[in-house]
Amino acid sequence: MNSLLAAFVSGLIFAVGLGIGGMTQPAKVTAFLDFSSNWDPSLACVMIGAVTMHAVLYRLIRRRSSSLFALAFSVPTRQDIDLRLVGGAALFGIGWGLGGFCPGPAVTSLASGHKSVVLFAAAMIAGMSLYKRLENSGLHHLPISSQDATSRLATPPSPLLQSSQDY
Repeated sequence: MNSLLAAFVSGLIFAVGLGIGGMTQPAKVTAFLDFSSNWDPSLACVMIGAVTMHAVLYRLIRRRSSSLFALAFSVPTRQDIDLRLVGGAALFGIGWGLGGFCPGPAVTSLASGHKSVVLFAAAMIAGMSLYKRLENSGLHHLPISSQDATSRLATPPSPLLQSSQDY
């Protein structure tokens, strides 16, 4: 029960932070991403604040001997950059630039009830479902490069099946 409460409180703090920081306003996000006209650098402050908080808290939390709500800490161990990571980052960036939302702010903005937010979230879920179907269809077994083929042996195909050590 404590872990559910911690997840709820963390999600609530995250959602409020997204709203205060302006990440739930697509016009503000696209103005930040558009360097050619009236660039709005204010979201850089949000990102700097987030990275700073993470850096400080990560170091403090890692000094603990155990996790508060899990048997062990889930710390990423992968350090390779493969085509899946680069391709996923590119698609994420394209979606963020075109829609002005990324997944967290989109889910948070659903509370507004705006049709454009609901449509974006529905399209995002459809894209996730399409990805899962492609992964389950076996198309992910086609090697893109020799490194990708060998790294796939150590990495399960679906993020849902990966252990916490893989990300």
